[in-house]
Amino acid sequence: MYPPPQQKRRRSVAPFIVAVIVAGALIVGLKTVFGGMPDVGKAFRGDAGGDSAGRACGDDGITLTVSASSDKAELLRTMAKSYSGHEVDGRCVDVVVSSKASGDAMQALARGWNARQDGPKPDVWTPASAGWVALLRHRVEGGDRQSPASADNPTIAKSPLVIAMPKPMAQALGWPSKKIGWSDVLDLADDPKGWAKYDHPEWGRFRLGKTNPNFSTSGLNATVGAYFAATGLSGDLTERDVTGAKARDFVKGVERSIVHYGDTTLTFLTNLQRADDAGTAMSYISAVTVEEKSVWDYNQGNPTGDPKTLGDHAKPKVPLVAIYPKEGTLFSDHPYAVLSWADAAKKAAAADFLKYLRASDQQKEFAKYAFRSFDGKPTGHITAADGLDPKQPATTLSTPTPQVLDRMLRSWAELRKPANVLMVMDVSGSMGADVSGTGKTKLDLAKQAAVNALPQFGPNDRVGLWMFSLKQDGEKDYRELVPMGRNNQSRLKSRIQGLIPSGGTGLYDTALASYQEVLRHQSGDAINAVVFLTDGKNEDNNSISLDDLLPQLRQETGQDTVRMFTIAYGGDADLDVLRRISQSTDAAAYDSRKPVSIDQVFTAVISNF
Repeated sequence: MYPPPQQKRRRSVAPFIVAVIVAGALIVGLKTVFGGMPDVGKAFRGDAGGDSAGRACGDDGITLTVSASSDKAELLRTMAKSYSGHEVDGRCVDVVVSSKASGDAMQALARGWNARQDGPKPDVWTPASAGWVALLRHRVEGGDRQSPASADNPTIAKSPLVIAMPKPMAQALGWPSKKIGWSDVLDLADDPKGWAKYDHPEWGRFRLGKTNPNFSTSGLNATVGAYFAATGLSGDLTERDVTGAKARDFVKGVERSIVHYGDTTLTFLTNLQRADDAGTAMSYISAVTVEEKSVWDYNQGNPTGDPKTLGDHAKPKVPLVAIYPKEGTLFSDHPYAVLSWADAAKKAAAADFLKYLRASDQQKEFAKYAFRSFDGKPTGHITAADGLDPKQPATTLSTPTPQVLDRMLRSWAELRKPANVLMVMDVSGSMGADVSGTGKTKLDLAKQAAVNALPQFGPNDRVGLWMFSLKQDGEKDYRELVPMGRNNQSRLKSRIQGLIPSGGTGLYDTALASYQEVLRHQSGDAINAVVFLTDGKNEDNNSISLDDLLPQLRQETGQDTVRMFTIAYGGDADLDVLRRISQSTDAAAYDSRKPVSIDQVFTAVISNF
């Protein structure tokens, strides 16, 4: 049992009462003079959660900042709140948890953490897998710096990678009596009959959801698992194994069945939940690679895994079951890495918080949300009733060396499913507004983010560019700047950098036209998508209405579709409308209403391809 916190130190409240009275009087006066104030809350939407609200300690306390993978960040915040107020070496400790995708955090640490771009600089990093720590060390130590994370770090919880499938689909493949693995996925993906092979033509072809291994742990572990399956090995994978023709053909075959990629499995699970609500769960996706605990979350009606939203939504009509690949799988081991720049006081606080997380009461909290214990033992929620198997996995794969992991990611970039993507950028007059503290306009930041994201596209991707405002081309609100094509990054960069803001926002007509443009050029062997960035609402009074637009973005059940990934940019963007547009195409809307986040957001959007 970890000891309860000592009484929390409290600041004197008298000065704050005076300050509140004075501030209140000033606000009333300003409202009288200026007729009201803007909703300042808009400026902070989409924060990673690392703010200072509700601190337990005074100014002489220690603030320990923890960057956690998104699958456990909310749970860790709850634990951090309970812990904060403990004293270590006579000083009160506050723990602040921010959420950041494991791969994104690894890249931020590798290039040098930028608080403006990357969020609060962490003292502790807890990604979902030790593989990210290994990659960080490999990339940093290949240069002239030392890695901020040590090679060996304790774990706080575990969860194995599984292939999650709607239960009827798994049963059609022979689950639970038949062992299923990556080879079965490849066979089904390669079969032109699709699910008709198993007497279910109504399910269409096999569709796999898999996140981008450069950002997401489930994507990384699934890619590693596919390479192991291709070679028949369970350990000691070499660079030669990864680059061999047999492995490359196997992995390329698996990737062909991908619906799209992404930086988080949440996109797939929330879209699946919405399809289940509509009675069409079997048409959206056939399988998705996730952590075991995400299957439990989904089956509780809580795909986000946020403890605060558990119970808000009904359980799915069609539950998921976990397929533990017969070739073996990897564990997400959730390491706890204290970073080198933490001072002695913070290192002591970090050690104490680790002790707290591994204590019995907190391990029971992890178990409540279907994590396995830090030593890998299954807990009470790992049951057949929840689609899980406490006796699995039968074979645990070992994490490859950093050199092999790095080579694997470079090889994957060559083998992944290609994309046909049309980038559509708002150049209305409001995009010329200054962004406080940057010395740049919204359009300046968006242009730089788009240019920075271009290297994520590969030589087999076809990419085009449109701009839009009002009446850009005769009566059309949009204009083509670069037609969709391959190997055109220099032209895309030049056109993006030349964008100039003017006019209003012709959102709906442009959304429909861009969707139809990609639909005309879609390929069954590619991810077909629109990336649509806007900072406003539809201002074309003669355009199609939203109610008329949305039905035209929906495809017949089971058919391939063009996916519209939208970006709500700046405080005036209509995120609700953009979310409805994206949901109509089984894609996702991204929130960049805090403009300085656009670089990260654009990178996350392009990770879908």
